[in-house]
Formats: sequence, C-alpha cells, structure tokens
Amino acid sequence: MNVLDLFRLDGKVAIITGGGRGLGEQIAQAYTEAGAKVVLCSRRVENCEKVVEELKAQGADAYALALDVTDPASIEEAVAKSIEHYGRVDILVNNSGTSWGAPALEMPYDAWMKVIQTNLTGTFLMSQAVAKHMKEQGGGKIVNIASVAGLRGSFPEALDAVGYSASKGGVISLTKDLAVKWARYNIYVNAIAPGFFPTKMTKEVLAKGGDAITMFTPLRRVGGERDLQGAALYFASDASNFVTGQILAVDGGTVAR
Repeated sequence: MNVLDLFRLDGKVAIITGGGRGLGEQIAQAYTEAGAKVVLCSRRVENCEKVVEELKAQGADAYALALDVTDPASIEEAVAKSIEHYGRVDILVNNSGTSWGAPALEMPYDAWMKVIQTNLTGTFLMSQAVAKHMKEQGGGKIVNIASVAGLRGSFPEALDAVGYSASKGGVISLTKDLAVKWARYNIYVNAIAPGFFPTKMTKEVLAKGGDAITMFTPLRRVGGERDLQGAALYFASDASNFVTGQILAVDGGTVAR
C-alpha cells in the first residue's frame, strides 16, 4: 500500500451537516475527490441540493437531505434516509452551527439557547444517532467542527459572541469524552478548531475587524478554500487510525501565540 492510499475514502459514505455552504461544502468537495459518497444536510435543503448538483457534475455521488439538528425526530429521519440510500454511514462531520453577537452582559436568553442547542446539543444528538449504526457495522469516524474560540477567551473587540465560544468549548470536551467512551466500538471522535475563514457566519466579524484579525494571525491571513480540507480528510481516513480525542487547530498559528 502506498502512503497516499491511507487518505483514500473509496467506498465510504459520509454525512456532512451544514453541507450546503462554507466549510461544509469545502469538506464535501474534499471527500468526493478522495472517493467518498456524501450526504449533505441542512435546514435549507435547497442549498445542499445546489452543491449536490455541482458535485454530480464533477462525477461525484452525492445526496441532499433536510435536517434540523435541534430536532431529534429530524435527526433520526435523516440518518435513516442516509442508510436507506447508501446502506451504511462511515463518516460523520458535525458542521452545522450558528452564532449570535452581543456583549456578554446583554446576551438574550433565547439567543444563548439557540446557539447552545444548535452547536453543542445538535452535535451530541447527531453523533449519538450515527454512532448507534457505526457500532453495529464495526466502527466509523466522527469529525466535529469546533473553533479556536472554544480553546481560549476572546477580546470583545475581536469576537463578542459568548454563546458561540461556550458552545464550541463544549464541543471540544464532548469530543474528548465520546472518543474515550466509544473507542471500544472502533468509533473515532476528533475535532477541528478553525480560525477565521470567510463564511456567511464570519462575514460581519471580518468586515469590522478583518485587519486586526489578520495582524494577530502569525501567517498574516485568514483561511482559504482548501485550507481545512486536509485536516478534514485526515480525520476521516485511515491515515488517522491511531488518533482519537484530538483537537486540531487550523488557524494560521493563532492559538500558538
């Protein structure tokens, strides 16, 4: 076997939540290039359908489904449809997320709950539902999309979204705990902690503080379209078969300061 074969995903099936745009779309592109079949899910299924059509035009095998990660019934339906369509699930990428900008002293309760329910509870519920099938089939890979905001505090001038930071810190702890609890089932759980990437969620933050963010990033730039794909592929592939419970910051060196 050539070392590059460790990164192939031929015959694998991956569910990617929040797959209709941004980082989810980029990860879907990487996985299909590596040979995987992908199920793209989000509340706005039309976004996923658009990406699916683009992937199919490139020769990929892709499928779109509606999904609300805050609704257990929606999760069960999406997982069941994925298995019905492809027969198995080998990889789960928990990428669905939201944020709410407000000073910590003024964060509305409803906004806090929305962020926690989507980013943290949704990640757990989706992992739980898919892991039940992974256990039956002998294992699988779960890749959670956390954030460098979950690794340390943020000055409000740079990021004033305490609910987002707390939720991503929760995802990091959840990743480590599930990795230990599910290792006996051959289920790997790892997380990527991205720095700033240009997405719909970060648009306003980068518009207001992009220069400062770039200045305090050792590589002096934000993430590009291909910058997260290698890490996502590594955690999904056999290349990471002795790695679980780890958090990989893909952030241009930000947390190394």
